[in-house]
Amino acid sequence: MTDQTPLDIAHADMQAAPDDDRARLRFYETLAACELFLMIVSDPDDASETVTPELIETDSARYVLVFDRAERLAAFAGKATPYVALSGRAICEMLDGQGIGLGVNLEVAPSAILLPQDAVAWLYATLGNAPDEIEARIVQVFPPAGLPENLIEALDTRLATAMGLAQSAYLVAVAFDTGARGHLLAFVGALPQAQAALTQAASEALTFSGIEAGAMDVGFFEAGDAMVAKLSRVGLRFDLPQPQDTVTLDRPAPGSDPDKPPKLK
Repeated sequence: MTDQTPLDIAHADMQAAPDDDRARLRFYETLAACELFLMIVSDPDDASETVTPELIETDSARYVLVFDRAERLAAFAGKATPYVALSGRAICEMLDGQGIGLGVNLEVAPSAILLPQDAVAWLYATLGNAPDEIEARIVQVFPPAGLPENLIEALDTRLATAMGLAQSAYLVAVAFDTGARGHLLAFVGALPQAQAALTQAASEALTFSGIEAGAMDVGFFEAGDAMVAKLSRVGLRFDLPQPQDTVTLDRPAPGSDPDKPPKLK
């Protein structure tokens, strides 16, 4: 387990520059986006939607135990241990209002850190921010300009994990019929049921880049829309990965969907 994970790298960058807000935001962005393995007391029953996490306690706080690799969880536990795999975002949602912090990669990785309940509450509140979806009519599109490189990198990273949720996306500057101007992240060929998840991904990239919430809107277009040809001429294109095969799944067990966390017992 000598290879550094994205969380290790983001944590090292944050530790190396404690006064750099961007480095701190990148760490929390990485934590929210990555898959985490939550140690639990026993395997969940498929019919149940609750789990009981393992907790460690100090004099003043309680923490659940999460790891960004299953091997790291096993190394910490020293034995076979049940867990559920969830996104960091989903775990923060599950812990909301519980007064519990996060023990991340404790004793087994350079990114080991205790995040108190206040940090978890802040992260959950931050993840709740969302950009506006477009309702005004677009009258002109332009190449994007003036946006920081870290936002472009964050969008590229987030959309690279959105497999099959849309065909592509374009980042453009726009003028609306209301006279307003701004930037638009336009998704092309998005699955209707994926629009909320794509909006959330855009929101988190924006938030953790330290950019004001009004700096970018989100829109959805079908591949045959006339606007898509205009977007493709001037926009910065992001190609979302596409699945090789379509797989139909039965009802998932609790914890198997990273964005629908089980409830705490």
